[in-house]
Amino acid sequence: MPIDITMPALSPTMETGTLAKWLVKVGDPVKSGDILCEIETDKATMEVESIDEGTVAELLVTDGAADIKVGAIIARLSGEGEAAASSLQTAAPAPLPTQPAAESPSPQRGEGAEKNAAAAPSPTRGEGDSRGDAARRGKGLGNPADTAAAVPPTGASLPPADGARVNASPLARRLAAAANLDLAGITGSGPHGRIVKADVAAAAATPRPPPAEAAAEPEASTAHASPAPRDAPPPRPAHDMAHDDARPAPAAAALPFPAGVPMTAVKLSNMRRTIARRLAESKATVPHFYLTVDVRLDALLKLRSDLNKSLEATGIKLSVNDLLIKALGLALTRVPDANVQFAGAELYKFARADISVAVAIPGGLITPVITDAANKRLSVIASEMKDLAARAKDGKLKPEEYQGGTASISNLGMFGIKQFDAVINPPQGLILAVGAGEPRPYVVDNAIVVTTVMSATGSFDHRAIDGAVGAQFMSTFKGLVENPLGMLA
Repeated sequence: MPIDITMPALSPTMETGTLAKWLVKVGDPVKSGDILCEIETDKATMEVESIDEGTVAELLVTDGAADIKVGAIIARLSGEGEAAASSLQTAAPAPLPTQPAAESPSPQRGEGAEKNAAAAPSPTRGEGDSRGDAARRGKGLGNPADTAAAVPPTGASLPPADGARVNASPLARRLAAAANLDLAGITGSGPHGRIVKADVAAAAATPRPPPAEAAAEPEASTAHASPAPRDAPPPRPAHDMAHDDARPAPAAAALPFPAGVPMTAVKLSNMRRTIARRLAESKATVPHFYLTVDVRLDALLKLRSDLNKSLEATGIKLSVNDLLIKALGLALTRVPDANVQFAGAELYKFARADISVAVAIPGGLITPVITDAANKRLSVIASEMKDLAARAKDGKLKPEEYQGGTASISNLGMFGIKQFDAVINPPQGLILAVGAGEPRPYVVDNAIVVTTVMSATGSFDHRAIDGAVGAQFMSTFKGLVENPLGMLA
């Protein structure tokens, strides 16, 4: 039976992808673990592996094909004993507009796959198994629990009746046995409902409420299950929440441009479209308020100089931004009411400060995450940030390295920007905008002195954070920066 390969969802925000390059051709034998192609997502270019064995029978899209909807069939493998049809060509036109998964009128991803599964014996369900492949290689959703929580599996097979053989890969069987899990209770996301590694890992890592508790809280379950409010997502790991948007935005009408002015129309990349949609949504739906403080940097700059001298032998060099990331993480832990996210009927309060750091890359920006910034040494933050920024600019970040974060920081001081207001990255509750440090007259002990001053502005979600909490947070951040030895204690 032919095996359908579909466009995988390599991140929770991905709705369409670009097939950058095929790494196989018609007639090539494929085994589990072989790389099939490179997919350009809204964040990076990633490789996709096969988990099935067979021979490439069809390549339904060509290199460079853009706007391929998640779930659309991109290739087919012939199973054991089946010959690839000689008439199939690599450059065959892609029948993407007619794919059931791509035509689903519902904004919820996966419903098209359910309809397709009901209509044909070979469901177009590559999303789940490609996620599993990528997770195994560290190039997909690295945490399988995040994968299962971010996009609920759809169109998968029901648990088998007693005595029936469970459709699972050998690796999934070994992992389930080691974790003492019953395969019959796991929903498969692979081809034809097959249980793959990611499904087992998700079942082992995802806590499940007891039946009595679930029955006792029907209102909360109903609120989380509702697809309408985007600000009421189902509970899931905090590090996956900052990329919770999976619904397509309405197409914007083309705007007129001044007649007679030379111009070139440049098609938006997947990344730019995602940025445009999410930030427009943030400003339209999140009630922002802003608080600005002026912070003296002299003590922090001296501490940085002293630390860099002591780190010369290691080759590590601290930047001002590294120290500000540490200060932001500590401020969030000392003012826990600011380390929150609004979630409809609930408020998520985080016990750890994961800092998303805005990094400019060609065509847009990305926010690699420094996890547990409050408890990491400055040298570790500097090393991680250097590595993440370099790989971000090369498009080599793994999804788990840029998804999530409990708060963000954006620093434009290197461009000479004095002060600015940043847009909150939903569903986070705040973002800190940092300007340039510059010599300014400042009152110290009732005397006017010239000192290096930086303006920092916090943008807060007023649904989750009140003005007094925001002010306390900004005051704490200011104190940490002006007395930086406290960050080393």
